[in-house]
Amino acid sequence: MNRTIILFAALAIASTSAYPAAGPGEQAHATNDHRSFIPESFKTLADSIPPDSTGMDTLSSAALATKMVPGWNLGNTLEAMPNETSWGNPLTTQKLIDSVKAAGFRSVRIPVAWSKFIGDTSQHIIDTTWLKRVEQVVNYVLNDSMYALVNEHWDGGWQEPTYADSAYVNHRLSTMWKQIAVHFRDYGDHLLFAGTNEITIINYYGTPSKENFVVQNGFNQAFVNAVRTTGGRNWYRYLAVQGYVTNIDYTVANFVTPVDVTPGRLMVEVHYYDPYDFTLNTNDKITQWGMYATDASKTETWANESYADGEFQKMKANFVDKGFGVLLGEYGATIRTNLGSAALDTSYEKYRRYYTQYVTRSMERHHIVPFYWDIGAYGDHGSGIFDRNTGAHVWPDILDAVVDTNSVSPVLGVREEPSAPAGFYLGQNYPNPFNPATMIRYQLPAAGDVTLRVYDTLGREVRTLVHERQSSGVHEVTFDASGLASGVYYYRLQKGTSTQTRRLLVLK
Repeated sequence: MNRTIILFAALAIASTSAYPAAGPGEQAHATNDHRSFIPESFKTLADSIPPDSTGMDTLSSAALATKMVPGWNLGNTLEAMPNETSWGNPLTTQKLIDSVKAAGFRSVRIPVAWSKFIGDTSQHIIDTTWLKRVEQVVNYVLNDSMYALVNEHWDGGWQEPTYADSAYVNHRLSTMWKQIAVHFRDYGDHLLFAGTNEITIINYYGTPSKENFVVQNGFNQAFVNAVRTTGGRNWYRYLAVQGYVTNIDYTVANFVTPVDVTPGRLMVEVHYYDPYDFTLNTNDKITQWGMYATDASKTETWANESYADGEFQKMKANFVDKGFGVLLGEYGATIRTNLGSAALDTSYEKYRRYYTQYVTRSMERHHIVPFYWDIGAYGDHGSGIFDRNTGAHVWPDILDAVVDTNSVSPVLGVREEPSAPAGFYLGQNYPNPFNPATMIRYQLPAAGDVTLRVYDTLGREVRTLVHERQSSGVHEVTFDASGLASGVYYYRLQKGTSTQTRRLLVLK
């Protein structure tokens, strides 16, 4: 087929009004006759090449998504304005990303503000130096065989979903994404693009008008068009498009799947921060969440466990079950360490951990990829779980709640293993990560025969730390990992039929 015809089939869908609207989870595929999509006014672009499927996976986006669990956000970094370090984080390094990989993450979402222009800024020509810096960070992720998801983040808020602004935004979005796509065109399927972020009218988070979601759906179409027209591997690249303000209910009700010349490569992105007064509102008195809440005055009456399950089920039924990968691009609860007393701080932290663990596991049960929102700062009002300078784990319980499906630490005094008697507890090792030694503390409710063993990720025993009869009470043991390779290991405490398992990280 003629090279020009193949490359620019997607451009004819610049206006979705010419095509029947696809319902939620229903992809409108291009016809086999690509010539029918070429607009009369089309002009050939010099930066386009023939499609190239080399190194690109053929899985449906839903199947690919299973390889990406769990995910982590490099937040408040490459989307910081005006520079990468402007919001308090250091320059991202390979050492940090190595720690993210070693902790058990399989994918990294990289929010980016691309509006660093050169020359006449109205031309929207991205500074090559900035493109190369983003590429460097992408390579850090790919070096560790993880998936990298690059988006166009808030970027100053120029993407207003109104009819008045739509032509300008679509032009600017297309111009920028063509440059980004060309720059990364030779990258394989471990690099994904996400068109936008939380599109909304600035400072308005209420119910969108028809105008708002129609224009937002148009932004998604412009993004897909722009990437596909560059050809090469971008013709087959997995792309993520967003629902309005990435709200689940608005997405299910109003999202229209972009027309795409390459079937099966689109993913749908939403975010989840419900209930807001618990997760993000640091000025609110809501400090408890879920079925274990003990004080009604400190607990929301909505957005509990069953609500979260219901929201994720909507995404599964409308998208995952129809072949679309679903990315939960941001979620989490803010750190709060200044509630008035150490007891209140400790109580909130238990609920934060439980919330993080529950919603993460629920996403995974519904085949949704969770991307934990980490802004780097790990003090009061932050959400960091890594020290961005060293890669150390600063909130290991939250990290475990995200990445460790075998995590069995106590939650609000309720054991996750019902068979374990009260007082049976295996603590998180400290320090973690460590090299070469760490301390493990555990508690026994009664005397008995005890074993404490360390296993690798394949379930092979690598060390027996305890194998003897011990008295009730608290015990400590030092684990010296000299001779073991860097990586994730698990340690398991067993007494009779009671067992608990935790993970640790050797980082040399």
